[in-house]
Amino acid sequence: MGKEKEARKKKDVKKKQVAKKESIWLRIRKYFRGVASELKKVSWPTRKELINSTVIVLAFIVVFAATVGLIDLGLGSLLKLIT
Repeated sequence: MGKEKEARKKKDVKKKQVAKKESIWLRIRKYFRGVASELKKVSWPTRKELINSTVIVLAFIVVFAATVGLIDLGLGSLLKLIT
């Protein structure tokens, strides 16, 4: 019997929470305040770290593109030999 009462109380609390739903503008404002708060906690890289990371990524992309290009060229040549 005690469990039934607890379950009913929880349902009543949820119904009240749904009834007290905040306005859309208030929720949007809260969302953006939360975003701004989280952005203040971000550890932003220095200019030098950013440039180094960018150079590493670009170099990796060039190497990867060359590798895929060579594999494609090799498989294309092999396919021409077969057909």
